[in-house]
Amino acid sequence: MCGIFCCYNRQGDLASYRPRAIACSKKQRHRGPDWSGCHMTKDTVLVHERLAIVGVDTGAQPLVNDDGTLVLAVNGEIYNHVALRKGLKNKDAVFKTHSDCEVIMHLYKEHDTGLCSMLDGMFSFVLVDDSVSPARLIAARDPIGITTLYMGYHSSSPDTLYFSSELKAIHEECDTLLSFPPGHFYDSNKKGLTRYFQPTWWDSDKGVVPHNPVDLKLVRETLEAAVKKRLMSEVPYGVLLSGGLDSSLIASIAARETDKLAAEQEKLRKERRSHTDGGWVGDEQPLASWPQLHSFAIGLPGAPDLIAARKAADFLGTVHHEYHFTVQEGLDAIPEVIYHLETYDVTTVRASTPMYLLSRKIKAMGVKMVLSGEGSDEIFGGYLYFHAAPNAKDFHEELVKRVKNLHTADCLRANKSTMAWGLEARVPFLDKQFLEVSMNIDAKYKMFSKGSQQETDEDGRPKMEKYILRKAFDCSPDGKAYLPDSILWRQKEQFSDGVGYSWIDGMKDHAAAAISDEKFAERATRWSLDTPDTKEAYWIRELFEHHFPTEAAAKTAVRWIPKQEWGVSSDPSGRAVSIHTAAYEEGKKA
Repeated sequence: MCGIFCCYNRQGDLASYRPRAIACSKKQRHRGPDWSGCHMTKDTVLVHERLAIVGVDTGAQPLVNDDGTLVLAVNGEIYNHVALRKGLKNKDAVFKTHSDCEVIMHLYKEHDTGLCSMLDGMFSFVLVDDSVSPARLIAARDPIGITTLYMGYHSSSPDTLYFSSELKAIHEECDTLLSFPPGHFYDSNKKGLTRYFQPTWWDSDKGVVPHNPVDLKLVRETLEAAVKKRLMSEVPYGVLLSGGLDSSLIASIAARETDKLAAEQEKLRKERRSHTDGGWVGDEQPLASWPQLHSFAIGLPGAPDLIAARKAADFLGTVHHEYHFTVQEGLDAIPEVIYHLETYDVTTVRASTPMYLLSRKIKAMGVKMVLSGEGSDEIFGGYLYFHAAPNAKDFHEELVKRVKNLHTADCLRANKSTMAWGLEARVPFLDKQFLEVSMNIDAKYKMFSKGSQQETDEDGRPKMEKYILRKAFDCSPDGKAYLPDSILWRQKEQFSDGVGYSWIDGMKDHAAAAISDEKFAERATRWSLDTPDTKEAYWIRELFEHHFPTEAAAKTAVRWIPKQEWGVSSDPSGRAVSIHTAAYEEGKKA
């Protein structure tokens, strides 16, 4: 992933604005520390901050076609770029780089905005077509919003549009700001947004409820394919391993695939060396280009996640790295975390702080890309409050709502916490094909009960949250299980809980001391929009306002709150749900 900035249709002397455009984009240079590029057309300037992962040697952006009429800036990865190249109607199409993104320009020529539905990956892009007058701009964001993108304008010149990967790059340029909706494209010819992502499960609000049976083999194989395609990398990569079900499954699949890649590379190396004098042939690279899989975990000393992550890593045979932080170190980092997150959502800040600290450690080791487990809870109803769903229809509707809002919370966290340090996070659970399979399963198979009412299957396995996913990987291909039972059937822990129960308590205690009762009593006067309901939320909102003082910026943030109609706590912590059976008091002692 990278950082993109665009000022489109600027009136006046564009050359004089170029330094300002570069300065705006520099605010997000942490996203792309490897190189910066700037390109100007007649009335538009694009700036790109590059994190080089694919096409390392030739993929600098913005990309420009042969005659200079098309200019493209992309943030993300296109996993099917090779297939898309082969599928072009123009077999003589000229590619100037090895970038996975260059194919977008060629697709535009052949399919116009239809190209968006053809892309399999995570992406945000801005494309300017200068062959027509006025110049045409197409901007788009991936189906779920794994990458971030913002759009805005100033009322003094509403036809001049701004786009950027992060809010901080354009919030001072605009008095109207929008978090660009996932699965949409903007076309300057139509002066509006159009939704291109239209999966079969999307319209739950129109009574569309799936009734497909569970195909465990299909669930397993589709997730395996999703992980495999995300290992597309020319730089060292690893996995975030919390010890929970989701990250452990991703790590398990990645470990298997990495071993296969290493074996294939070694076989190729031996075959080629047998026909040479011992030197490397052609594009072959040393085996080190496929490193042994490394896993990373963080928490307070004795945290539940650290203990479980060690078990998972030992079982999988990864090179495991465990890091500790103190509550005070976390509190010290929160102002920076909020600056990078660009949200005041409490649960996102809670969970992002350990991830932010861990990302810095990972990047210091030379790793540029990690796999992460976001999305599973939204797809399978893993949040413990889902136990209160009254029926399958309501359960499914809440799933769809959560998936649609991933870009406001978990995807935002995974993207910005890591990219604050130039580390790219890839999320296999949000693969388009995996979503199509999993979101079309009848929700009655995803529902779960609590306590003494919890059912078991014919093998004695508990029908707990995410039972389908657990059961799909409750097998041992080639004689080796994917995960030990203690991990595969471990109860859900919110990441902000799992890193150590005293982390959330520490945040609450700090906010209680920092925010007086008098200030808190006046909260509605200070913020009529999304009024904070706790001192912790007040403290976080105050820090957000310091960085982003305008109401326009505040309107881009969305709060994560469990479904109140089901009678559950508004506190997003898993501990606030009645069926959480983890030993909270024991965790505090640890």
